[in-house]
Amino acid sequence: MVPDDDGAFAPTTEDAPSSSGFLDDGKNTIGSQLASRLREAIISGELQAGSKINLDKARKTFNVSLSPLREGLARLISDGLVEFEDNRGYRVSPISLANLEEITTLREEFEVFALRESMRLGDVEWEGNVMRALHRLNRTERDAARPETLERWEELHREFHLTLISGCGKPILLHFCRLLLNLNDRYRRVFLTRTSGDRNVSQEHSEIAQGAVARDLDYSCDMLRQHIHRTGTNLRNHLATKGIL
Repeated sequence: MVPDDDGAFAPTTEDAPSSSGFLDDGKNTIGSQLASRLREAIISGELQAGSKINLDKARKTFNVSLSPLREGLARLISDGLVEFEDNRGYRVSPISLANLEEITTLREEFEVFALRESMRLGDVEWEGNVMRALHRLNRTERDAARPETLERWEELHREFHLTLISGCGKPILLHFCRLLLNLNDRYRRVFLTRTSGDRNVSQEHSEIAQGAVARDLDYSCDMLRQHIHRTGTNLRNHLATKGIL
């Protein structure tokens, strides 16, 4: 699936209607599967910020009716990734410095609180999951010259951050943290995945994880807050160079 000149959808070979692959299995509706497919396209930058989503073209691309398509888009509206305007239809949410700053500030509060609660409540299984997620991430290569390595690293990076806070025992808090991580990753993946970065991210991840399993609440939470803040600062600087306000 790629956006065409109108910012809508043009099917690629793997996304052609005859092979859309959507099936309501009782657990995941077609609408939720569509939401997942579209969410990844938006976060990865495949669907560009501000681009129009043409319902008729999207329906034909995915070989689905309008009802599950609208259901999927409604989910993305609630996630802040899609907007709907009367007489204008659906559009991928735009990006801005103000939006990024808000996301960063909220992540510093919600995610750090979730980590603190995870250290307070998490069990031995949580500790093992954190260290396994860290090991997988640190053992995965990220080479700007090989896009497939970037996608795999991004997947494991997301898994690591979510595993860190998975022991908090607060489903609503986790929901908000996932939402904020999606919104943040949209900026990070589009603008920074093809740069080498300016700090030792692997070392930062290791320090956060090791502090977490050692139950060093203040140290680990402070390291995570700094990690999120530095990423936000780097992203804001990068956006500014692109003339995005």
